[in-house]
Amino acid sequence: MIYLSSFHLPSRDEDEDFFNVQSASFKTKNFRTCYTTKYPFGMFRDRGLPDWLEFRDITIICGNNGSGKSTILNVIAEKLDLKRNSPFNRSDFFDDYVELCDYELEKSLSLNSSVITSDDVFERVLDIRRINDGINDKREDLLREWLDNNSDSADTTLHGLDDYDRWKKVVDSRNRKVSQSQFLRSRLRRNVEERSNGESSLSLFVDAIADDALYLLDEPENSLSPANQLELKYFIEDCVRNHGCQFIISTHSPFLLSLKGARIYDIDSNPVSISKWTDLECVKVYQEFFKENEDKFNF
Repeated sequence: MIYLSSFHLPSRDEDEDFFNVQSASFKTKNFRTCYTTKYPFGMFRDRGLPDWLEFRDITIICGNNGSGKSTILNVIAEKLDLKRNSPFNRSDFFDDYVELCDYELEKSLSLNSSVITSDDVFERVLDIRRINDGINDKREDLLREWLDNNSDSADTTLHGLDDYDRWKKVVDSRNRKVSQSQFLRSRLRRNVEERSNGESSLSLFVDAIADDALYLLDEPENSLSPANQLELKYFIEDCVRNHGCQFIISTHSPFLLSLKGARIYDIDSNPVSISKWTDLECVKVYQEFFKENEDKFNF
């Protein structure tokens, strides 16, 4: 399903004209020298971007670190007003840049449409750790309580209504002969299912992606093992095939670059070109590495 059919980033002339006009209007404010960065203006000025980026069910923006692939996703997300959780790198001119952008929709965007970044993935992993740390602290408190209730010195005398909760726990523990594990299970919810960082990261995408929506994924391969990157690839393909989703992804993972039917923009090339994943330099690095070490594998 295609929701966003095309997107226009400022052309070279639009990029330059913005500052020519602004500098004439703000001479008294020393416009050209009072800012250390004009990001994202100038970032793609000499990169040979097409006038319009055309999107398919799956479109990939591929480039090396610092190439601007995440910037493109952030600009699109801001222009479309997509929901997001994590903040991103902005500047005083970001809104001006977004204002010069344009887009065409093939179908209205669902409210579920959103941008999911690597920061969201890391925060998910940290959240699970925080939850489990809290549960572990509570478990230690309950364990001490169980030991106190079952010790020979535990007070079985009721000393008034204010003492009822303590007294009942001691008596129940004695009468029912509640084991330590039973006591903990009855009073403590189990830890969030123990997963590796990669498994927790993968679960974020499964939980966050609903039917019939546009999703922008910024380097989703972070924290994912090769096996989990393949799982994410199959999940994305299924979301497109069976659940009416569209994806725009920034990545240099060979596993995600191989997504079926994906249109890939190579923004390391100048002019920016549409490429096959097997022709990309970042994939050829893997190819050359394994070719050089071919004798070390048993076939």
